[in-house]
Amino acid sequence: MFLRKDRRFTVLMLAVLSLVSFLPAGFLKAHTAYAAQEAPALPDGFAYVTDVMPDAILEIRYYSTYNFLGVRVDDYMSPVAILSVRAADALKQAGDSLREQGYAVKIFDAYRPQGAVDHFMRWAKDESDVLTKEYFYPDVEKSRLIPDGYIAERSGHSRGSTVDLTIVDMRTGKEVDMGSPFDFFGLESHHGTNLITDEQASNRLILKNAMEKAGFRPYDEEWWHYTLIDEPFPDTYFKFQVK
Repeated sequence: MFLRKDRRFTVLMLAVLSLVSFLPAGFLKAHTAYAAQEAPALPDGFAYVTDVMPDAILEIRYYSTYNFLGVRVDDYMSPVAILSVRAADALKQAGDSLREQGYAVKIFDAYRPQGAVDHFMRWAKDESDVLTKEYFYPDVEKSRLIPDGYIAERSGHSRGSTVDLTIVDMRTGKEVDMGSPFDFFGLESHHGTNLITDEQASNRLILKNAMEKAGFRPYDEEWWHYTLIDEPFPDTYFKFQVK
């Protein structure tokens, strides 16, 4: 069995390698100098996802600069995924089902500190910063991101039982084509959109069926976003850092 510090170093290496595989040329400023250290104790009721499902692939976007802000997000101190224990156990159930079908779970985000959400809001209000517009919101004016609900003062992620994820074909090691990238602000990301192919819609359904069977509900406007129905902290928005 690996020591926790060894596990965290391994998670970092997987995250870096995964990012290199999928990033547009010149977009990512890689963070490779992260020093392995003992993981801090989490609040009661929370767990590191890879302690519950070691086969989960992590690509924690808000720890990197490959996200819609174009910078590392506040309070993401390590490239790890944290969830409530109840949500992590349910996610493992979904992951087991998907693995039987030949797919691995890949996580982009899980618990999100309120400080990170506050960072999103500050970014959204700065209409002069459009560095990532071409890739993440090409058809939406930045001034509409808050009014149209893409960015909000509160996020279900901060309650600890929401996860953003996709699936990877275990035969090829590549992400399954979902028709739009993670965190793409546009109609293409909606469930039920007619802007994607039948195959892409079918791929989304593979993930959706597994997550719903495990007790998660989808978010209509984001194919990657799922929240545990029976979440343990439905009224609490946590502030502890991801580290």
